[in-house]
Amino acid sequence: MKKPGLLFLTLIVVLPLFAQSHRTQNIIIVTLDGFRWQELYRGADSALINSKYTDTKADIKKKFWAETPVERRKLLMPFFWSTLANEGQLYGDRDLGNCDEVANQYHFSYPGYNEIFTGFPDVRVNSNNPVPDPNTSVFEYLNKQRGLENKVAIFASWEAFPAIFNVQRSGLKVNAGYTNFEDVKADDRLKYLNEMQHKAPHYLGDTRIDFMTYEFGKEYLKEYKPRVLYLAFDETDDMAHAGNYKMYLTQAHQEDAYLQELWQYVQTDPVYKDKTTLIVTCDHGRGDVPLDAWRSHGAGIKNSEQTWVAVIGPDTPSDGIIKTQTTTYHKQLAQSMAKLLGYDFKNNADHEVADAIETIMAKDKPGLGK
Repeated sequence: MKKPGLLFLTLIVVLPLFAQSHRTQNIIIVTLDGFRWQELYRGADSALINSKYTDTKADIKKKFWAETPVERRKLLMPFFWSTLANEGQLYGDRDLGNCDEVANQYHFSYPGYNEIFTGFPDVRVNSNNPVPDPNTSVFEYLNKQRGLENKVAIFASWEAFPAIFNVQRSGLKVNAGYTNFEDVKADDRLKYLNEMQHKAPHYLGDTRIDFMTYEFGKEYLKEYKPRVLYLAFDETDDMAHAGNYKMYLTQAHQEDAYLQELWQYVQTDPVYKDKTTLIVTCDHGRGDVPLDAWRSHGAGIKNSEQTWVAVIGPDTPSDGIIKTQTTTYHKQLAQSMAKLLGYDFKNNADHEVADAIETIMAKDKPGLGK
């Protein structure tokens, strides 16, 4: 057992070195439910544009069609292919041999979100029923750390997220579906959004339209200054299941614009500027062969485990598209989030947690400690 004096000396020496190893003080996570890597890296799919799944083909071609995949992806996701590609990292371009996947065997939403935020695939989480997740999420862990208490917030379109983050146990702030944002300290804008969301279209049943989820999250960011913010969009998955390729592309393009606006705000607010990492990903992939399989995903749909991740922030090297012949898994994201903030979820969770994706936190980035 160390003597108190030796322990104190050790802390004096070690803590400053640890503090210099990362600059991220805040994290924003955004998920685009069921958005395929194929469209992200190749842009609009000509076979699907020319199929029964796209009406007004001329209109969608005018917006999103070009001769090469590089041109098409820039038309579809301009923020990704300007800011993120130039200043961050993108994983999962299988055309270049880099793979990103979910590790769970189910390949649909709830198991995917459990994997991302708890750090492991749990066979008990095997349906989309809103049963409270038995596992501690990285958000629940972070919310208990000094300086992060009540600084973690989730805004989601899908109404199942209070169960996914087990709010009764975790105490996390989760606003999902068409639930009002309740806080006596809320500003007039948030109160107006409560009113407006009930007047907005409810064409997805209890699942809120992504526009409203984004507006709530953006306003909360400005007003409450959370340290960890998660925005969970849903409509890319909904449009694909509906077989509406035009709206699937249109919604992806719109959510790219949300990301651009959000990142521009982050870079102008002194609380967040040069102190914030943005992680963008999805919960699962979709089928690709035969053509009809793009509408679906799940254990019986080939290749629906194939996903992608994008990261940008002060600790992440500007490598652009990762071209190494390696595979990253979504179970690695929970520890990655914790480690970016200077915490170790892997050694503090009550269950198995995968290692972080070390390449998003390369120590040799200028300004970082070795």
